[in-house]
Amino acid sequence: MWEDNKLPGRVAEWLNGLGSSLSALDGRCQTMAEFFKTEPIRFEGPDTTNPLAFRVYDADRIVAGKTMEEHLRIAVCYWHSFAWPGSDIFGDGTFDRPWIGNTSDPMGAARQKMDAAFEFFAKLGTPYFCFHDRDIAPDGADYGETVSNLHAMVDYAAEKMDETGVKLLWGTANVFSHPRFAAGAATNPDPEAFAFAASQVRHALEAAHRLGGTSYVLWGGREGYETLLNTSMKQEGEQLARFLTLVAEHKRKIGFTGQMFLEPKPQEPTKHQYDYDSATVHGFLERYDLLGEYYVNIEVNHATLGGHSFHHEVAYAVENGIFGSIDANRGDPQNGWDTDQFPNSVEELAPALHEIFAAGGFKGGGFNFDTKLRRQSLDRIDLFHGHIGGIDTLAKAFLVAMDLIEKETLSKARTDRYAGWKGDLGSYIMSDNASLEAISDKVLAERIDPKPVSGQQEALENLVNRAIWSERS
Repeated sequence: MWEDNKLPGRVAEWLNGLGSSLSALDGRCQTMAEFFKTEPIRFEGPDTTNPLAFRVYDADRIVAGKTMEEHLRIAVCYWHSFAWPGSDIFGDGTFDRPWIGNTSDPMGAARQKMDAAFEFFAKLGTPYFCFHDRDIAPDGADYGETVSNLHAMVDYAAEKMDETGVKLLWGTANVFSHPRFAAGAATNPDPEAFAFAASQVRHALEAAHRLGGTSYVLWGGREGYETLLNTSMKQEGEQLARFLTLVAEHKRKIGFTGQMFLEPKPQEPTKHQYDYDSATVHGFLERYDLLGEYYVNIEVNHATLGGHSFHHEVAYAVENGIFGSIDANRGDPQNGWDTDQFPNSVEELAPALHEIFAAGGFKGGGFNFDTKLRRQSLDRIDLFHGHIGGIDTLAKAFLVAMDLIEKETLSKARTDRYAGWKGDLGSYIMSDNASLEAISDKVLAERIDPKPVSGQQEALENLVNRAIWSERS
């Protein structure tokens, strides 16, 4: 007899088990789907007419004892490529992304999105990827379910990594999109928002550790202020330092050995952000005894938004021991915001790459492509065009930089320019024995009368251009 129109317990359990099996089978079927109708992207050299081929980036090419793949450590980013529908503040999404918008089965859509992402990574042939926690796993009905969703998708990502051989460069937490973070995460005036962000970062860091990530990024998307009328910069600075200290402690507790990165950015979305540029981050880390715990992940367009060149930001970070990783985005000189476009200027990239590789290259980071298609680039295949062009540009800039390093084109010019500081006078000035009075007396006694010397900027710019034009690079 049926009792109260309910199935007996065993039958209900059998049906539930059948539902789970069908759901798992559906996930496997989605895995077999092909989202990108193209063959794997190959290196075909500069003379190829194939638009879906690399002309410069040859992953296996040996340069200075390592492959190009090992030097550049290229990563595709999950969010703009697979989690963004092509919307902007004036219009809805335009992209062909069947895995976006499935609200009836959020976890099914997340698996479908991950299937598409790993198919893309594998066909593009790049060794790494990056993600935010909310890119790969949807929010649940409550925070407990949200965490469970993340754990499940991390397990699924581990399977996809085993299948494809693609590795994790870094992970991060999205503690800026949700309304709870409108006033910041670590710097929020509400300690509950701080606590929630701390929990998110904990789980995202553990996810990166679980997936063997080489590093972890903390992007302070809203760690800044909109107005000083209601802001205590001292209080918020101390909160941010406390947050970073807690994360560093947890990193050591779980045994994560990767580097930790902060990403400088001057404005957008806030009026002012506390990690304005590399020098600001450096000062902050020094002030709160966090040097050696965190390094910088430098974005090309963030540098220009801060009034610097990309070259400047990289040179500062390298020379002050805080360099970590690169976000290869460029901006548009006609726009005053972060357009996140694929790099297309060898001239812009080459000097910065010279600084990176003259100092020995990456220790844990790499080049991630946190880049957006233009909103009118509607087709899935446009993702390949964007990444191929950006990667070839990066590869060409790398070869130019390595040519300049091998020939000591810039390093010799720098050494010669500062040679006097290795001589008697320069060594004396920098010693503890010198005083302002003694140096002044020395000028009078030795009749020191310095003559200006040409910096030869134009000649050096010509040498860089010749390296760019050289067939060798």
